[in-house]
Amino acid sequence: MKNTIRHVMVAGFSVVFGVVLAQPARADAIDGDWCSPEGKHVTIKGPSIKTPGGATIAGSYSRHAFSYVVPPSETGGGETVYMTLMNETTAQVRNDTPVGRPTIWKRCENVS
Repeated sequence: MKNTIRHVMVAGFSVVFGVVLAQPARADAIDGDWCSPEGKHVTIKGPSIKTPGGATIAGSYSRHAFSYVVPPSETGGGETVYMTLMNETTAQVRNDTPVGRPTIWKRCENVS
């Protein structure tokens, strides 16, 4: 009886760990789709970003941070935007002007 209970417990732990390990690996990378509280959207794929204005440009990438210069044709053209990953679903976004506070962006729920 004790061996049966032990086997059931080991099997249960194995299932739980399997489910945890099967989750997407994006938890510690800034890559993906990000949405602002105002409805702006960006997509980061390595050193490439699709900006809120729709331009696809290169930026400065690390696993936990990204920065880029806003294209001249978009609002804030010429400013540098800095994104820092806070956790798997949250990033802090700020620009290089000293006015205002950083904005908190979230991973987008549904992006088409």
